[in-house]
Amino acid sequence: MAHRALAHKSTDDVAVAVADLKAGEELTIESLEGGPAHRVRVLEDIPLGHKIALRDLPEGHVVIEYGEKIGRMTQAVKKGGWVHVHNIRTLRWDYGKGSKTPQKRARRGVL
Repeated sequence: MAHRALAHKSTDDVAVAVADLKAGEELTIESLEGGPAHRVRVLEDIPLGHKIALRDLPEGHVVIEYGEKIGRMTQAVKKGGWVHVHNIRTLRWDYGKGSKTPQKRARRGVL
């Protein structure tokens, strides 16, 4: 069976598309470390190299990939949805305390 997406760890919130994914596809996503596989229906087209949500990710959720915190969701994404720069912000630039985006922090006077 050819893999269409892979997770690094079975506990990750997202997997990486290793091929272009089409809405409606049913995937079994395995992790590189082993562990339980994820069954996911792709909700929207997801390009090669982008992320797919392995579970519902609410706005503000800190996303785990490689077993590490990589970013914070700026909007909610359902399991099987596309996760990329339009809905996740890297923690490298997250100045925190529940902040969601630089624009929202600026409106609150937090920079």
